[in-house]
Amino acid sequence: MPLPEETAVSESTPHIESQDTPEGACYSVLGAWTASELTARPVWDALSNRLQSLGAEASGKDVLWDLRHIGQLDHLGAQVLWNHWDRQWPEKVELGPAQRAVLERVAEFSVERPAIPRQGFKQTFLKLGEGLLEVVDHFTDLVALVGRLVLNLGKLARNPREGPWRDLSGHLYHIGATALPITALVGFLIGVVLAYLISQQLKQFGADAFIVNILGISLIRELGPVLAAILIAGRSGSAITAQIGVMRVTEELDAMRVMGIAHSYRLVMPRALALAVVMPLISVWTTVSALLGGMLAADLAMGITPSFFINALPAAVDVANLALATAKSVVFGVLIALIGCHFGLRVKPNTESLGQGTTASVVTSITVVILVDALFAVLFKSIGT
Repeated sequence: MPLPEETAVSESTPHIESQDTPEGACYSVLGAWTASELTARPVWDALSNRLQSLGAEASGKDVLWDLRHIGQLDHLGAQVLWNHWDRQWPEKVELGPAQRAVLERVAEFSVERPAIPRQGFKQTFLKLGEGLLEVVDHFTDLVALVGRLVLNLGKLARNPREGPWRDLSGHLYHIGATALPITALVGFLIGVVLAYLISQQLKQFGADAFIVNILGISLIRELGPVLAAILIAGRSGSAITAQIGVMRVTEELDAMRVMGIAHSYRLVMPRALALAVVMPLISVWTTVSALLGGMLAADLAMGITPSFFINALPAAVDVANLALATAKSVVFGVLIALIGCHFGLRVKPNTESLGQGTTASVVTSITVVILVDALFAVLFKSIGT
């Protein structure tokens, strides 16, 4: 008569039965001690509770472990038993040759879990050294990239007909023309927000007319170029890294090297030139949009008419500020292109490295833009003031 389904299932479930004998306690290991059975959450929880309840009682000298009637035993089941035995053979154990072979193999290859090292001064110092070496490595590669760019510009000046003009025109369109809507929108909104915030303070002192001076000097000299550079770093800098990184993943860079095509001449130089040309134009475009937003907000909040704003702006902002902003934008553009190409060329041929390189490129570009802007502010503080 066949067993009911519930009985068959219970017999295949790994479990331990204990009984007292004249020689001492006897623990019979029954059921299928296999990965398919042990990985079921209810079975594993029940077996863990059972082994925990046995505790030290199952490790005495008079305890007998009987594995002769076990259904199946694989390496996972043997590992569970071996760990419960504190990774040593019990004093009394009865098992067949097949079970002994599996347990001996598990005993041979079982290792202790390595201790987690403490985060002491030595580990902190070593991590600091690793980070410093990584920064130096990035810096040396970036300096080498700048050197190759200078040599390539000299090569282009000697043979302008052989230059990558088609690549340059494509980058001018994709980096410059397609960025005009988003930069105009963000610049306009920034101008509106600044004008409303400044107007609240100037009204308290009756200095409404000075909103032109504050908006003009802040937007033309600082916020316009920096805002444009941050937008381009997030938009085009990431695209540059992703494009070159995908070429690494698809082995196009290796193919170019085999064909004798220099990466710096065909990939780095066109992007650097395009950003050097485009960034001043986008900076002016963003600044004009921000001034329009500020002028509109000043008219609505303070009654400063657009005609007064336009007439007072040249007297409030010296032309040197515009020249300084243009020079900063050129530097920002070249740095964004070089950083994007640098991280793109360092991408490894896998998608995880591509994502990490793109993220690092954007973060580094924005950080460098802010640092260089602070450096310009310190070095040229007497210009245009």
